[in-house]
Amino acid sequence: MSSYVLVLYYSRNGSTLEMAKQIARGVEQAGMEARLRTVPAISTTIEATEPAIPATGAIYCSEDDLKNCAGLILGSPTRFGNMAAPLKYFLDGTSGHWLNGDLINKPAAVFTSTSTLHGGQESTLLTMMLPLLHQGMVIAGIPYSEPGLNTTLTGGTPYGASHFAHGDNPTRLSAEEIALCLALGKRVATLAVKLAN
Repeated sequence: MSSYVLVLYYSRNGSTLEMAKQIARGVEQAGMEARLRTVPAISTTIEATEPAIPATGAIYCSEDDLKNCAGLILGSPTRFGNMAAPLKYFLDGTSGHWLNGDLINKPAAVFTSTSTLHGGQESTLLTMMLPLLHQGMVIAGIPYSEPGLNTTLTGGTPYGASHFAHGDNPTRLSAEEIALCLALGKRVATLAVKLAN
């Protein structure tokens, strides 16, 4: 069995990255390795403009990172109620994994960040699930046994972790948002072990 959960994200201003770090902490608290990876930005003419290795931050996701993961947690800022184009562009190139069945029966989850409270968090999470369902993955949300879902005044949904990026420090996660990110990471790691067995 693969021994890591892939936390794959795109972050433009840092909020989604902060969530990815907390989710990775949750994965590791559950006893699995968390592998943080990102995708390159794309230009408006959809040409490769980024270097092969980013100057800072997580490295770009490789075919093997995705193929060999025990579980996948996918994150993106909202873009008009959907995932950001760089992440969609990456996922559109995974038909080889679909043909080979590489991701079938592996757990998956999603997370997002948006700058307005009603900026499409839930629709983004739901649409991010669609390519994962086509890959045959088992989707995991956040159950209401997590107290933060009942008390949050910012982000957090049963569909996945979310963050309301607002105010003077938009990358600062609330206590509930952090707790729900940790819970999501732990849940996918736990399911990865159970599904592998």
